[in-house]
Amino acid sequence: MLSVSNLSVQFGKRVLFDEVNVSFTQGNCYGVIGANGAGKSTFLKILAGQIDPTSGHVHLEPGKRMSILEQDHNASDEYTVLESVVMGNKPLFKIKKEIDALYADYTDENADRIGELQVQFEEMNGWNADSSAAALLSNLGIKADLHLTLMAEIDPKLKVRVLLAQALFGSPDVLIMDEPTNDLDFETINWLENFLADYENTVIVVSHDRHFLDTVCTHIGDIDFGKMNLYSGNYTFWYESSQLAARQRAQQNKKSEEKAKELQEFIMRFSANVAKSKQATSRKKMLSKLKVEDIKPSSRRYPAIIFEREREAGDQILNISGLTATSEDGDLLFKDVNINLAKGDKVAFFSKDSRATSAFYEIINGNRKADAGEFQWGVTTNQSYLPADNASFFNQNVSLVDWLRQWAKTEEEREEVFIRGFLGKMLFSGEEALKKCTVLSGGEKVRCMLSRMMMLRANVIMLDEPTNHLDLESITAFNNSLKNFKGTVLFTTHDHEFAQTVANRVIELTPKGNIDRYLTFDEYMSDKAIKEQRLKMYVK
Repeated sequence: MLSVSNLSVQFGKRVLFDEVNVSFTQGNCYGVIGANGAGKSTFLKILAGQIDPTSGHVHLEPGKRMSILEQDHNASDEYTVLESVVMGNKPLFKIKKEIDALYADYTDENADRIGELQVQFEEMNGWNADSSAAALLSNLGIKADLHLTLMAEIDPKLKVRVLLAQALFGSPDVLIMDEPTNDLDFETINWLENFLADYENTVIVVSHDRHFLDTVCTHIGDIDFGKMNLYSGNYTFWYESSQLAARQRAQQNKKSEEKAKELQEFIMRFSANVAKSKQATSRKKMLSKLKVEDIKPSSRRYPAIIFEREREAGDQILNISGLTATSEDGDLLFKDVNINLAKGDKVAFFSKDSRATSAFYEIINGNRKADAGEFQWGVTTNQSYLPADNASFFNQNVSLVDWLRQWAKTEEEREEVFIRGFLGKMLFSGEEALKKCTVLSGGEKVRCMLSRMMMLRANVIMLDEPTNHLDLESITAFNNSLKNFKGTVLFTTHDHEFAQTVANRVIELTPKGNIDRYLTFDEYMSDKAIKEQRLKMYVK
């Protein structure tokens, strides 16, 4: 279907890819992973023909159509929402526009040409194009009253969904997507997961959403050491198998037959836990062919995120009564919220309006005043907070060592060697620790904020979209640290795996109060009674 031969990419002296050879076949979904800067997005752009490689070539089987999730959100601004989706099938859209133009300037001379085009249009199922596009839009949460609106006039977050519908339109033979779940809510991501899990053609996707990669991927393409290696299975299988390979490499004296037995037991265990039955059958066949040498340890570096508490909190953590907040433009974000948090609670807060959860955290951290209601922290609690927008923390042109020193509590903690230890855990080693905090990337800033939180040693941790900007390695380490944390956690995330594995309680903030259940996130989202209640809580 799609193949890459002898592909090399070099920028100056830096070699990004070196003689990469890989093939993508029909019916499979390939998740492309790699450390930040490994070249994931560049690889997708080369496949799409948007960037030329230094050497080598990409071959798409003749007659096959490729579709790419558009990254330029303003590319379709002059078209309506519905037209933008149909544009996803470029040959079909071209014929449609030519027919429209010929009809607009109709003459007897162009009647034959119109007839020819209409035959082609019908063969491409063109007469159903608008209805198919409308159905895709509805599934992605774009209401019918917006379908004829110009793209330039709709909310930027809705544009992302329209462009996703554009990429999916017409069942392309090869579908290429870079971070397709960005700015999507849980319900929409779930729809997309189910859509792609049943997709009959080839999908190649870059994503930092582990649940998404686990649900849709039949293979993982790991970019490492300038190469791409394809592995059968989803992200969790790749992660656990690479960890197994690293352990086996460390145990040099272990006999090969013992290693083989350990691998076989691992494969059998994983095969039994595959969620999608259709994928389970094909994966079981692929996994049964694996040999010990097929699994290689990764060069990835995982940050050491360890949250410790200065002291243990008492039973009373946080009491909230009648809390209400509106946005700057007068929209009611949440009303009459009543919550009592106890020791050991790990709560996933969420809302259909992301402004609601951010306002909630800002209020209980004393950075914003509520419209009504009150809250009181337990006297034995101390809190640390990771806001969604951390820009205000990085407006001083100081080194990372001096930046982190601001939160030191003792003379020992102010020592450079102590601070470098904290930064080193977050992969800022050597000269990296002397970088100015004003030049950091988004992911580096979040890792600095985590260093700050670790130094504060709070017994209550608050996190507003903590996985934004982080790579898969940092997200995985972060997730594991919160599962092991003995204190209280309040968090909001669009990372399904994060929500499911950390939370033991779910609280939803709505304009008509809050829904509060001691359930896992999946249990909450699948509960029929809660679904009915949620519908009522958002109706104006």
